[in-house]
Amino acid sequence: MPIPDGGTITHPTWTELTAFEGNVLYVIARLERDGSLTYGLAIRDVLESYYTKPINHGRLYPTLDDLAEQGLITKTSVDDRTNEYELTDTGYELLRRRRDELTAVLTEEDE
Repeated sequence: MPIPDGGTITHPTWTELTAFEGNVLYVIARLERDGSLTYGLAIRDVLESYYTKPINHGRLYPTLDDLAEQGLITKTSVDDRTNEYELTDTGYELLRRRRDELTAVLTEEDE
């Protein structure tokens, strides 16, 4: 994708993401599927059900910003203190590819 300075944006592969980044993408997709709000605190609440330690702001919000910079999510201001995050088509495609990779491996094991 071209950008104004003449460079291009390259989107990461699943293996280039940290496990936490992948989990954040998964949680946003899950919240969107359920019709829930996808603001930072909602994302944090779901993530905390997966982790044994609290997810602090200093970890979550920089990760959300990084995912937005990578073109995997969008960040939209709701009000002065709240942002909503949504997966982009690229973010969904990355999750679909990962799902397909896992399905292929698990299906091969079952045969």
